[in-house]
Amino acid sequence: MDGCIFCKIVSGEIPSFKILETDKCIAILDINPANPGHTLIVSKEHFDNVYSIDDDVLSDMMLVAKKIARRLKERLGCKGVNIIMNNEKIAGQIIPHAHIHVIPRFDDDKVIITYTKKQMAKEQFAEIAKRLSEEEQEEHEESGEEAPKENIKEEWVFR
Repeated sequence: MDGCIFCKIVSGEIPSFKILETDKCIAILDINPANPGHTLIVSKEHFDNVYSIDDDVLSDMMLVAKKIARRLKERLGCKGVNIIMNNEKIAGQIIPHAHIHVIPRFDDDKVIITYTKKQMAKEQFAEIAKRLSEEEQEEHEESGEEAPKENIKEEWVFR
């Protein structure tokens, strides 16, 4: 895709610190790392995010993320890793090209990855589980109806 920085890195137009490559993705060091060793797993083919990426490409990327996580632990001595894929601007995706972050974690590294926990009633969990279950979708498909697409009510989630 024209103008995509990751496409330019994949093609070699922009240099990178490549640490691993498969036929479907590359692993490069992030130039703005949360910690030393912060690695990006980038699909070679352009996909905007998790919604459009081919399953085999995403699977390959996750296997590479696992390999990188092991290398970070064994070779850089990190205590753990965060494996993150941001999808859409609201979720923190800055570059609209599918990529996975593998962030090594060290004692006292001051990297903060957190969220505020929400309180929900049992009925709210049940409604969400119903909407997300395969059975719910199958019922609608069999009846010819379209499954409801409205958003979960804000008052349910944000208390």
